[in-house]
Amino acid sequence: MGDFKGKYLIIRADASTQIGSGHLMRCLALVQAWKDAGGQVVFITACQSEGLLKRLREEGFGLHLLAHSFPESEDWSYTKGILAAHPNAWVVLDGYHFDEVYQQKVKESGHKLLVIDDMANLKHYYADIVLNQNLHADQLQYSCDPYTRLLLGTRYVLLRKEFLAWKGWKREISEVARRVLVTLGGGDPENYTLKVIQALQKVDVPGLETTVVIGESNPYVDVLEAAIKQSRIPIRLIRNAENMPELMVWADVAVTAAGSTVWELLFLGTPILALITADNQCYVAEEIQIQNLGKSLGRAEDISIDTLTKAIALLLRDFDSRSEMCGKARGVIDGQGTQRVISIMHATNSNNLSLRLATSEDCLMAWEWANDPVVRAASYNSNPIAWDEHVEWFMKKLQNSNCFYYIVFSDIGLPVGQVHFDIAGNDAEISVLIGSDFRGHDFGAEAIHIASQRLFSETGVTRIYAHIKQGNIASVCAFGKVGYKEIGAKVVKGQQVLEMTLEKNDGLSKDN
Repeated sequence: MGDFKGKYLIIRADASTQIGSGHLMRCLALVQAWKDAGGQVVFITACQSEGLLKRLREEGFGLHLLAHSFPESEDWSYTKGILAAHPNAWVVLDGYHFDEVYQQKVKESGHKLLVIDDMANLKHYYADIVLNQNLHADQLQYSCDPYTRLLLGTRYVLLRKEFLAWKGWKREISEVARRVLVTLGGGDPENYTLKVIQALQKVDVPGLETTVVIGESNPYVDVLEAAIKQSRIPIRLIRNAENMPELMVWADVAVTAAGSTVWELLFLGTPILALITADNQCYVAEEIQIQNLGKSLGRAEDISIDTLTKAIALLLRDFDSRSEMCGKARGVIDGQGTQRVISIMHATNSNNLSLRLATSEDCLMAWEWANDPVVRAASYNSNPIAWDEHVEWFMKKLQNSNCFYYIVFSDIGLPVGQVHFDIAGNDAEISVLIGSDFRGHDFGAEAIHIASQRLFSETGVTRIYAHIKQGNIASVCAFGKVGYKEIGAKVVKGQQVLEMTLEKNDGLSKDN
């Protein structure tokens, strides 16, 4: 991890019975990683949950409380004072009430801005980064400025540290499931939790037991406790749970709202029955159904208790469906989303990269990079590379004493790309590849710079040359920035290319 000492992250997000706690909780994943890297964190929030506020304080974050949220004028008048005290901070907005006006105000204050979004419902986004971690995100159209970076899809899912601790854990699928977790959000203002409890009373599965999790802001505690006392099955009620990963691991099936909890359940391979409790959850429920990651039960207000009973009973007895859900789930969420987001945020301010020699463990990552459509289009052969073909090529490169193959890392430890050299006498041909998450931040030029410098210092190479496919302007610019000179056009492997070279005696420049 890089050194974030003295670098501030300011979170503006709220929590209440009506909007739930999801906005604050997913921001918590981001700030945990920021703090672990040495940074400082400040929350500005209109939060009605004492449990959430207690957790933020216990984790050592700065906390500023608002009585009223935007569009109330006191929100911005107070927030701008906090921003002014931290002029170099990143600001994160997570909440549907932070519209174009609020975003413009943050940008006009001179701060970098990350907006966490789900729906692309604003006319324009005034942000340096827009993050939408949903399965359907790449289907949405965002209106934004040319400099805005869109981080779309489950590669960027924000998971808190307590979930990442379970990375690598494998679920065993029971022939008949008996343990049900019910978690319908921090607020659940319509008390859909009661409907699920009533449905569970009619489920005919021997040994059935249930854990119900509610937030501190849930206003129906007395009603739920009364229903549980009359229950014919064992039900444990937990308010403001502090061990959600353990509860999700315990469960054979989860009945959940189709919000951010879905990503946590998928990461842990918990089969899902999803209820839509808010309009912004429709796409998530639809996509998990389409991709067989879970079952969508539709809108919570529309489903009858009998229909809910049948759906729960069916999945509990359906070993094949639960096995398929579990098998696909962990392939969707790899647990690296938070680190990807932070590394990209940091890339706007620093390109301090490092190198290490590639190993056999990098083979899969290199294959995925090589099959990126942008990379294939810039290659001599634009066809996708088969796995077996790649493995043979990769291992030959590692075993070749005339090949220097480097993996490039960001200053907080994420692999961002690769550079390899094929040496013949005093000459070396360079090939550089930057992963899709890190393009557009001069990582290419920096990677070329440090790798060329290292090759000159560690070998007898005196000239490095690059062959760049016609039309690849970005690569031409990247090589030019660090001192490579254009020699002229030539044909290589049947392709028209531009040759650029760097002589050791010329030295390296950095015109970044």
